[in-house]
Amino acid sequence: MSAWLGVVSRSHVERGVGLGIAQVNHGKMAGLARMSGGDWLVYYSPRTDYPDGDALQAFTAIGQIADDEIFQADDGDFHPFRRRVNYLSLKRAVPLAEVTDRLDLTSDPNWGYQLRRGLIPLSDADLEVIRAATR
Repeated sequence: MSAWLGVVSRSHVERGVGLGIAQVNHGKMAGLARMSGGDWLVYYSPRTDYPDGDALQAFTAIGQIADDEIFQADDGDFHPFRRRVNYLSLKRAVPLAEVTDRLDLTSDPNWGYQLRRGLIPLSDADLEVIRAATR
């Protein structure tokens, strides 16, 4: 099993949680193909909405990839790739500032640069820190 960090606005995360799906990198398949059934996905939301929402900088959802299937949705002119996810019920979103000092993710001085990729590996230790903070 692996863990992943997806960088997605809170409004898009909420829609995905409601649908029980994951979508990353504006609906491209490549990121989803790196995941396997049983992997964990944590969403970090830098903003409330994309692209111009209010700054948020919080972990907003955690879920486990349900299976190995990637499917393409039909949203009119938009045909994003998605995966099914079983999301945990979180008591709250966790502000990044609350856990920064305990994360491997933020240990490098230029750690934020990697978030531009939209989907990055997350250590098991970081997954546990974030999951514990949401309870």
